[in-house]
Amino acid sequence: MHLRTATRSDLPAVLALLADEDAVTDPASIVVSEAYEKAFADITGDPRNEILVLEVDGAVVGCLQATYIPGLGRGGAERALIEAVRVGADRRGSGLGRRLMELAVERARSRGCALVQLTSARRRTDAHRFYTSLGFTASHEGFKLAL
Repeated sequence: MHLRTATRSDLPAVLALLADEDAVTDPASIVVSEAYEKAFADITGDPRNEILVLEVDGAVVGCLQATYIPGLGRGGAERALIEAVRVGADRRGSGLGRRLMELAVERARSRGCALVQLTSARRRTDAHRFYTSLGFTASHEGFKLAL
């Protein structure tokens, strides 16, 4: 098991994980559009953003995006925002998600972040239990505005 920064060759596997959280999608079936190419280039070209993949036996089995946000709160420390956390539907319950998140939190800590935050859709009650088991607390009510 290895956590690493995603490369362009990982993009179909990452998109397959994001395609359907309840099913396994074959990365070979993924069409990488120009919009995905641009988004990936923008993320990987920004030192405050990264896509991390969890690899087991040469296969990408999990992913997340981490964004490091500078702020004036918490003594001027950065905070890490974790989004798009996925583990393949056929691999859930094996501890891979826990390990993915532990490694991402450790990465944020080693960077000097004072806080790790994330959001999760209200309907994802299993994910909420999972994040709570990792020590996260539901401390804020979130709002979004689709544009």
